[in-house]
Amino acid sequence: MIETKGLTKRFGDIVAVDHIDAAIRDGSVFGLIGTNGAGKSTFLRMLSGILKPDEGTVSIDGTEVYENMEVKSRFFYISDDQYFFSNATPAEMMTFYRTVYPGFDRERFHHLMKSFDLDERRKINTFSKGMKKQVSVICGVCAGTDYLFCDETFDGLDPVMRQTVKSIFVGDMEERNLTPIIASHNLRELEDICDHVGLLHKGGILLSRDLEDMKLNIHKLQCVLLPGTEPEDMKELDIMKIERRGSLCTLTVRGSREAIESAAASYHPVFAELIPLTLEEIFISETEVVGYDIKKLVL
Repeated sequence: MIETKGLTKRFGDIVAVDHIDAAIRDGSVFGLIGTNGAGKSTFLRMLSGILKPDEGTVSIDGTEVYENMEVKSRFFYISDDQYFFSNATPAEMMTFYRTVYPGFDRERFHHLMKSFDLDERRKINTFSKGMKKQVSVICGVCAGTDYLFCDETFDGLDPVMRQTVKSIFVGDMEERNLTPIIASHNLRELEDICDHVGLLHKGGILLSRDLEDMKLNIHKLQCVLLPGTEPEDMKELDIMKIERRGSLCTLTVRGSREAIESAAASYHPVFAELIPLTLEEIFISETEVVGYDIKKLVL
């Protein structure tokens, strides 16, 4: 299990990561989402031991990560900015990674390179952004590590390739209990693969929760109320947001489905229906609560 306690990183006067406590359990897909500049990449770089925390610790199974080569051999980091040795080919990168990761699967590497239609003897600096990302993913899964840290891994991949990479991750989770930690702006990409989601904002963590629990605890209530009744009158509901379109009101509400339906029914609405939120809608709702509101950004 990966655990952070009071994890903090500053760059001058900027607090990029602010006292984060988190636990990432093995065998699950942890999705790291957040606003621009929320600290996702900085958080991943501290998890991987690239950056030293100013305060707090990062540990895997109780052992701190920073400057610990034995622990670092248990994870592979795929950065958003692809880095390879100058003029290196995929085959040469494989040779290097085999010296770092003793369990690197050479046969699988050759198989995946062929399946992805990538020339392992061609210089990587001649590859497109998407092709470079594919090489990183192939090296990552072939390294045979317990953890895979992915920063915007699906960015630059076409739809077919994104689904292929997800399938590879799922297969490795089933076969060898791989634990991917994926930071992404593309919430729809994470929604169909993540088990647990951590939401970062301004360096701090707003919430860390199982995705299914999150979806079960926040809903959209579409309703047409009786004349004289306003959404603000529905005090039994924990309303986060109210939208009106004519007589139709759309409320974003916290709570269980049963509790919301019961409270809404007590007002005898003309019409009422509960709709589950997408991960993107949950993200917008949670960040609006702390002031990251689209209306404030465009007005």
